[in-house]
Amino acid sequence: MTDLTTVLLVSAPLYLAAVVIYTVRLVKGPSIPDMVLAVDCIAYDLAVFLLIIALYYRTPLLVAPSIMLALWAYLLDVFISKHLVSKEVGE
Repeated sequence: MTDLTTVLLVSAPLYLAAVVIYTVRLVKGPSIPDMVLAVDCIAYDLAVFLLIIALYYRTPLLVAPSIMLALWAYLLDVFISKHLVSKEVGE
């Protein structure tokens, strides 16, 4: 086995465990910022996992979706914080 295969075999179960923990925080979160943070963590972890898979398969096709996912998570933060501050979005 190559080193990257070992990384994938170790990181996949860790990623799934993290997603389960983040999902519990998303469902039972005591406040909206906790829920937003859980969604951010899931999105950023998935983006990194997609980049690791792109390195493993040596294909640049999975790089663009991971960048778009990270930007979507950032945009979610901007909209939620704007809504929490002024109760208006889009102005």
